[in-house]
Amino acid sequence: MKPDNIPAAISLLREEYRSWQTPAVTIVAQCERSPFKVLVSCLISLRTKDEVTAAASKRLFERAGTPAEMKDLPVDEIARLIYPSGFYRNKAAQIADIAQRLENDFGGNVPDEIDELLKFKGVGRKTANLVVTLGFGKPGICVDTHVHRICNRWGYVSTKSPDETERVLRQILPAEYWIEINDLLVAFGQNHCLPRSPRCSSCCLAGMCDRAGVGLSR
Repeated sequence: MKPDNIPAAISLLREEYRSWQTPAVTIVAQCERSPFKVLVSCLISLRTKDEVTAAASKRLFERAGTPAEMKDLPVDEIARLIYPSGFYRNKAAQIADIAQRLENDFGGNVPDEIDELLKFKGVGRKTANLVVTLGFGKPGICVDTHVHRICNRWGYVSTKSPDETERVLRQILPAEYWIEINDLLVAFGQNHCLPRSPRCSSCCLAGMCDRAGVGLSR
């Protein structure tokens, strides 16, 4: 995909997005702009299906929706509430630790800088960028496996890792698309541009995509 095609591609994806399921973490952010809830729901979402993330986040936030409330929950209870998300026991310990640190060191407020967020156990660049963009509305590019895979499949970037993709996108992607690129490509990757056998024959971007690395397709 040529850089000049990006505005048209984004416009087409916005139209398609209306018919796709909204990512679970985005739904959390839309319901209430709470950086803490975005942070926690993103941790729950790692290696977990969206429907499980949504249900687990709902159960947990009904019980504790702030760092002050969360730090008082036993780790076993957090684990029970977020089950069956992947690695739920480890995530429960991370969530409890983050809540305690936020209360002790940040006055109960989530930092709005990526470098500060990365200091918390279990928080990587994907999670930090989601908190900054969805939680605070600040510029950032969240690159997960979908964004990394699709941007390379398009031929828009040629990178080996999500972190490298983020660095390149920060250089070439117009800033106006930074925040929404994750939502659009996660939904696109889950519903149409699948990791294996993508639906190329019915893709609205077929004429722009390089189909790099695509073998079998539908």
